[in-house]
Amino acid sequence: MTNLMAFLSFAFLTAYTPGPNNIMAMTNAGQNGFKKGFRLNLGILIGFIVVMTLSAIFSSILYQYIPAAEPYMFILGTIYILWLAWTIVKDKPHEDKTIKLKLNSVFTGAVLQLINPKVILYGITAFSTFILPYYHTLPKLSVFILILSVIGFSGCCCWAMFGAAFQKLFTQHKKELNIVMALLLVYCAISLGLSAF
Repeated sequence: MTNLMAFLSFAFLTAYTPGPNNIMAMTNAGQNGFKKGFRLNLGILIGFIVVMTLSAIFSSILYQYIPAAEPYMFILGTIYILWLAWTIVKDKPHEDKTIKLKLNSVFTGAVLQLINPKVILYGITAFSTFILPYYHTLPKLSVFILILSVIGFSGCCCWAMFGAAFQKLFTQHKKELNIVMALLLVYCAISLGLSAF
């Protein structure tokens, strides 16, 4: 790869900046602890692999149509992020754990990646800009699928460790922290929604 540092900078900055995955991983680990909350992170990893694979397969085709599809992806992403914010706000300290179990699952983590615009654009941009112009063989593309997935997963794990480290604080001030996390997600949603226009 002619510009490895640019590729790695893009991958790590995208994976470690705040976004729906990282905020959900932190909130989930703050509520359940890192070990119990790891199911969501495992689902995120599986979802990353699926999305990165689809990005590798369809990147050349999708990249031609991104300008036309981009506003719709932003709107769908905005709705998804607002739904996450609502889910965090309505989770109450002594509420039945069914909401937690739905959010803290491998299935939820994996499926949510399919409508996460940050992950989709991460994959399409990485493959279109940094990978496909230089590499075309299945073994090399498979390596990049794994590299991008592991980098994204590591970002979620770092945010989850932060959430778990402050679990006691999160437990004592759960309502206030849920509101702060939800407001951060709303900010992400507003930014994303404005980008559509």
